[in-house]
Amino acid sequence: MMTIRERFEQEEHERLSQYASFSDQSKGRDRPEEESDMRTVYQRDRDRIIHCKSFRRLKHKTQVFLSPYGDHYRTRLTHTLEVSQIARSIARAVRANEDLTEAIALGHDLGHTPFGHAGERALSKASGRPFLHSEQSARVVERLEKNGRGLNLTWEVRDGFRNHRTSAKPATLEGDIVRVSDKIAYINHDIDDGIRAGLLTEDSLPAECTEVLGHTTRDRINTIILDTVANTQDQPRVAMSEPVEKALLALRQFMFEELYLNPVAKGEEGKAEEIVAMLYRHYLEHPEQLPLEYTHMIDEGDPQETVVCDYIAGMTDNYAVLKFQEIFIPHSWQRI
Repeated sequence: MMTIRERFEQEEHERLSQYASFSDQSKGRDRPEEESDMRTVYQRDRDRIIHCKSFRRLKHKTQVFLSPYGDHYRTRLTHTLEVSQIARSIARAVRANEDLTEAIALGHDLGHTPFGHAGERALSKASGRPFLHSEQSARVVERLEKNGRGLNLTWEVRDGFRNHRTSAKPATLEGDIVRVSDKIAYINHDIDDGIRAGLLTEDSLPAECTEVLGHTTRDRINTIILDTVANTQDQPRVAMSEPVEKALLALRQFMFEELYLNPVAKGEEGKAEEIVAMLYRHYLEHPEQLPLEYTHMIDEGDPQETVVCDYIAGMTDNYAVLKFQEIFIPHSWQRI
């Protein structure tokens, strides 16, 4: 008798695009496992990500604004959920594998540092080698979760993590959908947050962009998604029309100039970078103060510099500040 999983796998072959990633054709996991009777491999991956500790910590990690005053600003978790929603909408419409798409989207930022890209820059500078949150997301599920055992996710999901950057090229259509959806989400939702913070106005956005994409966040997202779906149908890679892609890239450039490098929005980032740098130097000199699961990794042969980066990258904003206070601020001063 056919299991529920086998029925799902059969249905994928009946309804998905020829360019979709089929669950029963996955390259598999590093450690073979017995198949589930109910869930496909990508459904299991999605569920493992949602239940892991690194996913829960995303709610206390910066998206753009460091510790903003207000409950409506995006965090790394809300960004992740918004990327997932956009990516699933596109995947469903172009008949890609929605389960694989969702798994990649939900886990693509698991390796992000505290304090957003400021933390990423600080670890790169302190360690003397590039720290990429995309690579760290893969390391989280391959090595760090489950006390060093990792989540044992499929190759396709991990490839999507590693290649969700703008300049990267994922191996699957689903990974490509997440790569583009990440950009759609952060550009438009960061505009929304920038307007809420009083750093942007709708009228300040470039007219050549809004005339093509729309004059509200909702309209812009809708325009880009519809255009992407129309140009990706029966194609192996994600595509947009030239006017929409040009407008989106111009809007992204505007955001770098007016928000991502804005001294008001980013005025505290220098302090955040110094916190990360000082924590890195301290734990490099005092590895015995790392939690046991990290000292065990050093004992097992992982480079000490890598393990220190692992520990700090996994911190939330609040926890990084707390550890900084514990280590560097006299206890009597903390009560002042």
